[in-house]
Amino acid sequence: MKFIDFCAGIGGGRLGLEKLGLQCIGFSEIDPNAENTYRRFFGNSETNYGDLMKINPIDLPNFDLLVAGFPCQAFSIVGQRKGLTDERGQIIFGILKIMRAKKIKYFILENVKGLLNHEQGHTFKTILKLLSSEGYGVTAKVMDSSHYGLPHKRERIYFIGIRKDLIKDFNDFYSHFHQYPEQKEMSNIRQYLIDNDNIAFTGKQKKTYQTFLNYLENKYNKGRFSLSNLLKEEFLIIDTRQSDLRLYREKIPTLRTGRHGLFYIKNNQFRRLTGYESLLLQGFPKQLAIRVKNKIPENRTLSQSGNAISVNVVSACGKALLDFLNKRPSYEIPQPLELKEDKPADLTM
Repeated sequence: MKFIDFCAGIGGGRLGLEKLGLQCIGFSEIDPNAENTYRRFFGNSETNYGDLMKINPIDLPNFDLLVAGFPCQAFSIVGQRKGLTDERGQIIFGILKIMRAKKIKYFILENVKGLLNHEQGHTFKTILKLLSSEGYGVTAKVMDSSHYGLPHKRERIYFIGIRKDLIKDFNDFYSHFHQYPEQKEMSNIRQYLIDNDNIAFTGKQKKTYQTFLNYLENKYNKGRFSLSNLLKEEFLIIDTRQSDLRLYREKIPTLRTGRHGLFYIKNNQFRRLTGYESLLLQGFPKQLAIRVKNKIPENRTLSQSGNAISVNVVSACGKALLDFLNKRPSYEIPQPLELKEDKPADLTM
């Protein structure tokens, strides 16, 4: 099965589908920095079709599945939430244009959880209606990366669609995705926080250390935390928000483009979460993540990781789709599917 990776970012969606044996035949990304990282991961062989809103579908090769983490700023609670009136929110119409022209069979779309209640749910319902009007059966579900093996609390909404002429009974399709029972146990966070060159508040950072001490004494945090007690707890996650400090154990709070103030305790020392570690927490394997370590600025890698699709979750969505097709031979399957996983990926709907 062939797919194109739209609004590709650094390729989390692509990687999740390639784990299942699907073939990427191109991508679309307008950020040159993201494209640089993407090509470091996947090479230079595929075409970048550029701005999705300017693509002429005739120029695209035929493909079966469209995957896209379409821009979330227009719907996120940390943005202005302009929704479909925002230029970035209009990306959905560019996606629909491609679906209409290429008559693709399947799609997986990802966006922020805030899309669900934007404009009292009107935006979400409108997107569902638009997808349905183009001839697709669609189901959507909020999925948390921590339910799919990653120690990362990240809730995102995923839309999974199949062309209606390929479905005899939409309820059969809907039920499959909403009754998928398995969850994957969350991995130990110690397997991800493995950088050894990220000790914080040392050397030239002494001034930053004093700033952190002052932060502990501000009106929100004063009397709540003991520095000595913090340092005693191995792999304690520390999120230095603008006002109050928050502590996490066993998993990282949601990585996002603008969140860089994450620390953890290891061997009685404060350590910064690094770009390399953030990639691992999004499901990128070490052999890929190492390709950008010390080659791309840390803040850029952190931002790109925060903007990426969690590899494990899109892989679970893809696995559910393939499972649906394989178990229903009366439905059209583009080609025999040869899955590379030894056991089924977990999916909780």
